[in-house]
Amino acid sequence: MEFEWDERKRAEIIADRALDFVDAFRFFDGRSASHQPTPRGEEERWKTTAIIEGVHFTLVWCWRGEKVRVITMRRAHEKEVRTYRQLHGG
Repeated sequence: MEFEWDERKRAEIIADRALDFVDAFRFFDGRSASHQPTPRGEEERWKTTAIIEGVHFTLVWCWRGEKVRVITMRRAHEKEVRTYRQLHGG
């Protein structure tokens, strides 16, 4: 699986949240995750929530050709954590 992103946005997220888009692969590495559509206009976007190092995080992404385009990464909102727990427990 290949990933791409806007480098300026990546730098903002590193500075603001201490998260790095290079870790996006973790949301697709076989660990438990919840995937929910989150459309934006005509673009089909997804948000994926997973536990990474004991913390729930959410990745917002879309398909761009055969690559996953990372839009943002953040700590999961409470509703996303509840959805994850309903699917996977914990």
